[in-house]
Amino acid sequence: MFVDQIKIEVRAGKGGDGMVAFRREKYVPNGGPAGGDGGRGGSIVLRVDEGLRTLMDFRYHHIFKATDGGKGMIKQMTGRSAEDTVISVPQGTTVRNTATGIIMGDLVDEGDELVVAAGGRGGRGNIRFASPKNPAPEIAENGEPGEKLEIELELKMLADVGLVGFPSVGKSTFLSVVTGAKPKIAEYEFTTLVPNLGMVKIDDGRDFAMADLPGLIAGASKGVGLGLQFLRHIERTRVILHMVDMSNEDEGQAITRFKAINAELASYDPELLKRPQIVVATKMDLPNSADNLAIFKQQLAADDSLEVKPVLFPISAITHQGVAELLQATAKLLDETPSFLMKDDADETVSELYKFEEDEAPFEINQDEYGVWILTGNKIERLFDMTDLDHEESAMRFARQLRSMGVDEALRSAGAETGDTVQIRKFTFDFVE
Repeated sequence: MFVDQIKIEVRAGKGGDGMVAFRREKYVPNGGPAGGDGGRGGSIVLRVDEGLRTLMDFRYHHIFKATDGGKGMIKQMTGRSAEDTVISVPQGTTVRNTATGIIMGDLVDEGDELVVAAGGRGGRGNIRFASPKNPAPEIAENGEPGEKLEIELELKMLADVGLVGFPSVGKSTFLSVVTGAKPKIAEYEFTTLVPNLGMVKIDDGRDFAMADLPGLIAGASKGVGLGLQFLRHIERTRVILHMVDMSNEDEGQAITRFKAINAELASYDPELLKRPQIVVATKMDLPNSADNLAIFKQQLAADDSLEVKPVLFPISAITHQGVAELLQATAKLLDETPSFLMKDDADETVSELYKFEEDEAPFEINQDEYGVWILTGNKIERLFDMTDLDHEESAMRFARQLRSMGVDEALRSAGAETGDTVQIRKFTFDFVE
């Protein structure tokens, strides 16, 4: 099964907790703090694998979790950092944050990597909090939580040449003749239900990737037929081979279908019509083809909608007539044409690492139906998760941090009074003026 769009959930590893410990050597009467830091949690990393051609592997495995970091230890020993979890994806995979819609990265070359969820840093042990005023602190941090998010993977095939045209114009037959691909071929429309990819190698040593895309029909850009589902794969192609069937008894059908396909390409993305396009007249071995080709040439020359008149190559995939000349012309055009990797949308940005918004409010205050004040927000919840409440000094440090963030003042302004209950996650405490 061909899968080119999927959503997965990624959860980076939590950092290891820092430790509260003290030196206990026999001949060291005033042993100081010796609790080590926690190790870093594992990150989730996407890496391009040339051997993959589809996102099928994610159909039944869509939750990925990285390992947590090791806890800090005695004698100032740092916990073990976790290994990153590496997920293989095919070339041409675009990664999008489903919550924000932001494109996080575009993986197109072998070995490309993208950190989509960063592992949490390890919590600091009590050795990090020693000071002249407090030489033996009982303070340690819990590990930082790893990032969790849902991402959408979208595959846009990295083919140099894309075959487009109505169903049954001979795209699959042509691909099977010029490459080692073996697409399904039959005498009915919509035989090709998924894109097929093959490598073309011509006599002078040049080679390129060619994709046979499922047949487009009028209305494809609006969801008719299979076109909308696979039009995205044309975005990266450098040269379009527009295949037109010359064997039909209706002599006007060729130009009508040619215009219809170009209209669908323009409707999906107007930039596609700026790509180099070669018109391929197919099935020239059949009786009506020569007459229809002569009429098509006249109609093509009279078409004022085309800024640049495309080159026309008549071929027969069955007899191999004109195939070699077409491949040579295609290779030459590829040498002159740059790559098209991604739309340059003004509202889409690419980042190498997802980060929380910097201008996000550190906390929010709400009151539930029972009068409990609820504190929420990424920053305050992260701070709470990293607080070791088993030690009183750590709890007092957390209270000071809340005060410095303005939580006390905000609660008073919201109407909180002494004795009211305040809740962060499942932890509750009494508010004191």
